Amino acid sequence: MAKKLAIIATKGTLDWGYPPFILASTAAALDYDVKIFFTFYGLQLLKKDMKLAVTSLGNPAMPMPFPVPVLLQALPGMQGMMTSMMKKQMAGKGVADLGDLRDLCLEADVKFIACQMTVDLFDMEHSEFIDNVEYAGAASFLEFAGDSDICLFI
Repeated sequence: MAKKLAIIATKGTLDWGYPPFILASTAAALDYDVKIFFTFYGLQLLKKDMKLAVTSLGNPAMPMPFPVPVLLQALPGMQGMMTSMMKKQMAGKGVADLGDLRDLCLEADVKFIACQMTVDLFDMEHSEFIDNVEYAGAASFLEFAGDSDICLFI
């Protein structure tokens, strides 16, 4: 019987999009049965057009090539600059594009579950999301998570 990995993805930024997809694709490659439950801001990771950003504001651990005082991080345009810097750093190190990682998960039969309550809460339409997404509530996901070998909250 295959091991099971259950992931709850709650963040919808560029930097927080990587952990669920990297862990899920790796586990799937190791023959785990994997499901990711996307809720609240994590639903951004399921959109057809992922327009994800990263910000150093509120993230003092973010490594930067030069120190930027917190006050400057709040200025208009800084989020765009930080996102650009992060994308450049990732490309320079050969880190896979987030969309490619998401596709890899789907190819590896990782199941994506969108929290229907959150979809309704934010007035989102199913047409905004990629194909191959299931829509369910927490109770449905917990059936799988309750029997999983590993359950992660990201």
